[in-house]
Amino acid sequence: MAKFELKLPKMGESVAEATINSWLKDVGDRVEMDESVVEISTDKVDSDVPSEVGGILVEKKFEVDQVVEVGQTIAIIETEDEAQAEPPKETPKVSEQSIPAPDPEIIADIQDTVDIAKTAAIPISSNGTRFYSPLVKNIAKKEGVLQVELDQIEGSGKGGRVTKNDMLAYIEKRSKTSVSTPKQTPQSAPASLPTSAAPTVRSGADEIIEMTRMGKLISKHMINSVQTSAHVQSFIEVDVTKIGNWREKIKAKFQQNTGEKITFTPIFMEAVAKALTIHPMLNISVDGDHIVKHKSINLGMATALADGNLIVPVIKNADQLNLMGMTKRVNDLAVRARNNQLSPDDIQEGTYTVTNVGGFGSIMGTPIINQPQVGILALGAIRKVPAVIETSEGDFIGIRQKMFLSHSYDHRVVNGALGGQFLKTVKELLESWDENRQV
Repeated sequence: MAKFELKLPKMGESVAEATINSWLKDVGDRVEMDESVVEISTDKVDSDVPSEVGGILVEKKFEVDQVVEVGQTIAIIETEDEAQAEPPKETPKVSEQSIPAPDPEIIADIQDTVDIAKTAAIPISSNGTRFYSPLVKNIAKKEGVLQVELDQIEGSGKGGRVTKNDMLAYIEKRSKTSVSTPKQTPQSAPASLPTSAAPTVRSGADEIIEMTRMGKLISKHMINSVQTSAHVQSFIEVDVTKIGNWREKIKAKFQQNTGEKITFTPIFMEAVAKALTIHPMLNISVDGDHIVKHKSINLGMATALADGNLIVPVIKNADQLNLMGMTKRVNDLAVRARNNQLSPDDIQEGTYTVTNVGGFGSIMGTPIINQPQVGILALGAIRKVPAVIETSEGDFIGIRQKMFLSHSYDHRVVNGALGGQFLKTVKELLESWDENRQV
């Protein structure tokens, strides 16, 4: 009998293992090609492992909560049709009470477009807040479920994941609703839309907006950080006139030679990486009553997404990159973050984070530490301001480009002296910029 070994796929350069969250199939169940078999999770990203073949699941190599290394066999699938196996177990039904009743008016409108959706093959896609397995996408395509419908279904899987059972229950209930509820006329009283069935509802004159899944995760992460770390802030003003003049002078040539646009961000990242080599006790994390001093300097780069959420891709070994390498890495991560193309490896193992609050005009901010790190630096807006300039011939007033740096650090393990010294080092590195520097 032909047997296929389903292995844990590679998920990123530094991702070597994953944890089994739940099995979506039992021994004896029929598995279709591209159908998800098991849910797994790495440090920050959950995912499904689909089957590369169709057949019968005959063996599970790991149990729930066990750790699997990349490349290990996690299940055996028998691919021959005549293979004898237990009959597929009955699919457990999801209680109808757990599935919100679709709004009749919306269903009536959707029914008019179902045939068009089926023939036009409108694509269903995952996004920054929800992940849909290949099986769920196939069911949606087959049944004419639109993206807007799918985004409203409450999932019963891990982290709110929409499962096969959720889809079947929703489709069954939608079918009953469309049959029993006639399309409303203008004289009909509009049915109320359950808040759990749609992201936005109205209550009187106010608008109530349900948080996205990513928004909920960020909220919990921020609350946990505030409750965990004793946040302290230090601020310093930096004169970046030399950097501004140098960038204006070389940016056209830099882009011509490298194909990359050079912004202020890689310049600041380079300075932060150097400062962390000078003050390594800020490149640490807290593990219970222990301090973990990291050998690698991996800079998190907070990036705003189009939907208003935030993600933090990581520049690995930032202290080993020259300015050209740093620029390429910054630009690549920023583009892939905004296009939802980051891999699990891209957002892991950060040891210190930098966020740019000046991108929206703020002159300073008090950012929340990205756990389990102990520090985060906020870059304020660069402004032209009048300033006192000291020279050998006396002081005079001139126009300078200045900005504020805001440093939030964990006072449990970083005292005010270290937090302030680190900030001063970053300032000195930026203000001593060589205007004749070659790239």
